Order: sequence, then structure tokens, then C-alpha cells
Amino acid sequence: MVEPWLIDAAMAYNRQSFEQKDGYVGLILLPLEHLETVLNWSFQSLPDEILVGFDPNQNLAHNPDIHDAFIGNDHREQLHQGEGLVLGEPHLVNRGDSFSVHHIPEEWVDDIFAQERGGRGSRFTHWLHTHPNAVAIPSGADADAAQWTSGIDMILGIQFSPSGPLPWFDEVDGVRRPLQPEEAAQRADDVDSSGRRGWARVRKAREERQIIGRASTGHRIHGLELIAFHRTGVGINVVLVDQEGNPIGWNEIKEI
Repeated sequence: MVEPWLIDAAMAYNRQSFEQKDGYVGLILLPLEHLETVLNWSFQSLPDEILVGFDPNQNLAHNPDIHDAFIGNDHREQLHQGEGLVLGEPHLVNRGDSFSVHHIPEEWVDDIFAQERGGRGSRFTHWLHTHPNAVAIPSGADADAAQWTSGIDMILGIQFSPSGPLPWFDEVDGVRRPLQPEEAAQRADDVDSSGRRGWARVRKAREERQIIGRASTGHRIHGLELIAFHRTGVGINVVLVDQEGNPIGWNEIKEI
């Protein structure tokens, strides 16, 4: 069973995915149980980053009604491999620092196509890697690695303490997508008195050291972010779904 706090966070996240759909050119459906698996791997690996590979679930296509509900005005067809299919099971491929995590260990390399696939010479279509104590915005190294991705890349940002030598840094340009329970997600949508949106309120909450969980390593988890992008640099809308491919909180979203 998926933890209740993560279900609540997924409902808030999907509502933002629906309301902000016109800001994306592609769509990916990620089962919440797979995300929970990735979160567990991530928390067990702190403070290291992890790299996770996905292939599409060939037996689970997007429900046409759901697909149409979450695509925006600028949606593009045939943008990447695996379009129209829900993500399959995650595979933990590597663990390390930001310089080494994108390297594919030899046991994961598909020798037939390794040279053509460059630094990510393995069989997976989609990728996710974590940003421990860093926002979920692609770095230069992330953008370079994505050039070898046939599907899409995802980034999971994790704020935790004790932070060690790399404290959380908020001042980064880009679209931020909190994966937080309802209260934090609402704060991210607020406009403060100066007219600035979003993360000023979340930063204030983080200064108060809100704790949403504790990792097996002993680290306290204060916040999560999740984004997806294509190698061309455009954003991909992520929707968190159940085992049948239905968005978490779908009944409520349909009423918006």
C-alpha cells in the first residue's frame, strides 16, 4: 500500500499538472507505486544521487479520455519513444555523486547498441535521477546526458537534513513542481503581498523545518520536487497514476 502522505501529495501534484497543462508539450504517466519504490531507493542512498531506468509498459496504454484531459495547446505528437504508454517498473542502475551517477555500469550496457547510445548505452527508454539537496532543475550535465535518451528524463529533488557540505539552494531559474502534501502544494500556488508566486512561501515553511518523513539513513526529509523534460529542453507533463493508469484524484480533477 502506498503511504497516505504520498497519495495526498500525488493528488495535489496532479491538480497542478492539470491546471498547468498548457505549459507542456508532452505527457508521461508514472504509476505512484513505482514512484514510491524510487523514493525508497533515494532515501536509502542519501546523500548520494541515484539513476533509475524505465521502459514503457507495453500492456498499458494511456486512456484516451485521460490523455486528452492532460495535454495542452502546445502538445506535440511523436516527440519521443514510449509516447502513449504508461511507465513500466523502475530499475536502479547506478548510485554516486553528480559527476559519476550518469555513467552506466557495464552490467547494464546493451553491447549491440552501446556505441550509438553514447554515455547511456543501455536498453532503457526513460530515465530518472535524483538531486539530493538541490532543486529539480536540469544542470548542464543533465542536459548533456539527456541527449542520449530516446524517451524523457525526470529529476527528483530531495531536501533533507542534516545536509552536510551541500545545503539546500533555492535560487535557481526554471519551473518548479513541488511533490508535497496538500498544505504545502497550496502554499506553492499562493501569491504573496509583493506579487511574487510560489516558492517564497515554501521557503518560509522550509525555514521552519517542516518534516514530511525520515529516511532509513536517519536523514529528515523536508521537501520533494519532480519534473520531466525532453532532450530538446522542453517540459513534459507528469501525471501520477494508479495500477490501471488512472490519475490519483481523478474524480476530483474532472470537476475542475
